Amino acid sequence: MVVLAPRRFVFVAVLMSILPWLCVTGAQAEVADTEQWVIEADQARSLLAAGALLLDTRGAAQRALQSLPGSTPVTWQEFSNPDLPTKGQLLADDAVLTEQLRTLGVSNAVPVIAVADTANSWGEDGRIVWTLRTLGHQQAYLVNGGIAALLADGDLLATPAAIPGNFTIRRTSDFEVTKEQLSALIGQPDVVIIDTREPREYAGDTPYGETRGGHVPGAKHVYFADLVGADGKVLQGEALSSRLNALGVTETTQVVSYCTAGIRSGFVTAVLQSAGVDARNYAGSMWEWSAQDPAAYPLVTD
Repeated sequence: MVVLAPRRFVFVAVLMSILPWLCVTGAQAEVADTEQWVIEADQARSLLAAGALLLDTRGAAQRALQSLPGSTPVTWQEFSNPDLPTKGQLLADDAVLTEQLRTLGVSNAVPVIAVADTANSWGEDGRIVWTLRTLGHQQAYLVNGGIAALLADGDLLATPAAIPGNFTIRRTSDFEVTKEQLSALIGQPDVVIIDTREPREYAGDTPYGETRGGHVPGAKHVYFADLVGADGKVLQGEALSSRLNALGVTETTQVVSYCTAGIRSGFVTAVLQSAGVDARNYAGSMWEWSAQDPAAYPLVTD
């Protein structure tokens, strides 16, 4: 069995990563739990008032309909390969990524809040948070309930980011898998593979340019939006526990999620990580997997 190193939160490393943030004065002493990837709107508002960076992951059309003052627009494509079949994978060049992130105002000791229109998104906020966490930013969060929750109590006290930021990339493999790793994990005990796409995609349709249709053998189907309740917030407590129990997820389970390009599965990874699950995102997802040799990277439709 391929064993992915379990998530470890080393006290000294975490303390060193947040020490600069703790040492600032005034309102900037606001700190969120770094183990949480999903935070409530009131905490997000407090962090923003203390100087956190606000990233708007919505598309241009949504931003035109409703502005988000003090935010910086961002898309997942900015940090990913431009061409198929590896379009879902993060850029390998840390120098390019560093320049892009610093241009956005991302800094080592400043929390980053990603927001989306939860009711009309593909989980882009989760993908951005997953990207930042994978690149080593331990204070990246998405807002539970998205922009509707964030603005429910009125205008934000948020200011545009200081440009440039000073973020330094420290990649971690704790939150992702490669196609080779996923292939080796198929059928292994204590591993749950989740297909987060639409039911038609799971069944074999290829609406987004996949080379082949179907799903990874043994993968369970959970559409990413089904982890969001009618109130626009992610499932928590018993509602989430019952869903995970039905999938066979336990405290020792490794969960690997995929979709088409690692966007929807990035959102699911963020939700599960925040719930304490050892969750990983396969960023290459179906664009990459379906373009490989079927004998080594099979797909099924039953």
